Amino acid sequence: MTALSLARGPDQPPLLELTIGALLQRAAAQAPQALALVAGSPDPAQRRQWTYAELLDEATRCAHALLERFEPGERVAVWAHNIPQWLVLEFGAALAGVVLVTVNPALRAAEVEYVLSQSRAAGVFTLDGLRGFAMLEAVQALQPRCPALRHVIRFAEWDAFIAGAAPRPLPAVQPGDAAMIQYTSGTTGFPKGALLHHRGLVNNSLMVHQRMGLTEPPVWIGTMPLFHTGGCALAVLGTVARAGTLVLVESFEPGLVLALTHQFGGHVVTGVPTMLIAMLEHPDFERTDFSRVKAICCGGSTVPPELVRRLEQRLGAPFTIVYGQTECSPVATMTHPGDRIEDKAGTIGRPLAHVEMKVADPLDGRPLPQGELGELCTRGFHVMRGYFDMPEASAAAVDAEGWLHTGDLGRMDARGFCTIEGRLKDMIIRGGENIYPREIEDLLYRHASVGEVAVLGLPDARWGEQVAAFIRPAAGQRVDKDELFAWLREQLAPHKTPRLWFELQAFPLTGSGKIQKFRLREMCGSGALRPL
Repeated sequence: MTALSLARGPDQPPLLELTIGALLQRAAAQAPQALALVAGSPDPAQRRQWTYAELLDEATRCAHALLERFEPGERVAVWAHNIPQWLVLEFGAALAGVVLVTVNPALRAAEVEYVLSQSRAAGVFTLDGLRGFAMLEAVQALQPRCPALRHVIRFAEWDAFIAGAAPRPLPAVQPGDAAMIQYTSGTTGFPKGALLHHRGLVNNSLMVHQRMGLTEPPVWIGTMPLFHTGGCALAVLGTVARAGTLVLVESFEPGLVLALTHQFGGHVVTGVPTMLIAMLEHPDFERTDFSRVKAICCGGSTVPPELVRRLEQRLGAPFTIVYGQTECSPVATMTHPGDRIEDKAGTIGRPLAHVEMKVADPLDGRPLPQGELGELCTRGFHVMRGYFDMPEASAAAVDAEGWLHTGDLGRMDARGFCTIEGRLKDMIIRGGENIYPREIEDLLYRHASVGEVAVLGLPDARWGEQVAAFIRPAAGQRVDKDELFAWLREQLAPHKTPRLWFELQAFPLTGSGKIQKFRLREMCGSGALRPL
């Protein structure tokens, strides 16, 4: 009988029946004087610190203030970069039973209006401005077009906000209740609001930390943005679950991350590939003390094997790769520090504890035989409740059996290890041949002249689509398309080798650091990018 591409993670550790608020309460009871939070400001004089007792006190006062303005179950948005008050609001909203709507601080007025309107947010916390953009003015201008939006609250008045509320009983929030709406990051276009619950966010974060092999309360240098699950879930909740210390990086800058790692003795180096590459290329990298680093964790997009090898060699710590998406809170599979280097470099690991994975036929959802290419699907405690107020999109994403269809193409071997080949939407069909960009990208990353790369299909009158490679050269290098073409032809079939080559100094990225391939297509279509 043919073995099918089905796998389930271990049954241990057991799932916690805790809300996000209860997680903080547990940590404060266990270690009230332990250092919980450090504001990782570029200015050392502004690096305020909170113990767990202090963090819980401020979060509780925030919950009381929220309940003066909002009912449990209402949605409240947060539009800011990584400031400590964002994190306090995350726990305060959880204690108050309010659903937090996270908003990318890079969005502009029309995009924010969409998020606030679609989520029917009753309130929004905002900065006055950031990087020259008047955020408060933008919100005040769009408020009349958002009928549900009753309150606009300035982070500049945070102290007055939490000081003005009288103590009151907190609602009985349940682990299965909605906790957040996280909007998909938009690598392929229009965002949808994934409705995530407490149980999924709390346990997913704990399972990731457990698989990383962290045996003591970690010092986590929080590089990922809080509006993203990698920040507000994996970094924040995973650290709190272990009563560790989160050093919250205000805004990713490789020199700042290296300085904070050096000062606070970070146990974990994390980020999407673009972040890790920027740290490796920074002049302070060689002067940074990494002696306390216990684990390197990367995800958010496909991870080139060559990057895995470089980081393990340079940092002297085991590498783990996480795979998932916002809709699964966010991790479904992960490698283990003790896995073979071939598996850590070439796969996305096996399912997390209590998580199921399958590789399915994209047409009918049936599991395929092991080794065959199909759509990666996942099921378990971590799957979202659906897309907020989008029943048709929800039904298309999560089927009647509870499987989340990721839209990613991959394979599974007999051990349950999965590999990822690309997106269903990214697959290139050239002259009837299916081509998967990941294979070409991995090869190009091995060339010394390549800093970052994205491969995709562009319209072609003869072939339907033509393979195009977009390259940011490594420091001090240039793109020689003839050399790269000849180098690839030694390793790839002719139809897979890119015929169109583009050089650019920076990729269009989502706020969480993923390359936006749809923007590259738009830039080519408008003439903003021209082939070499």
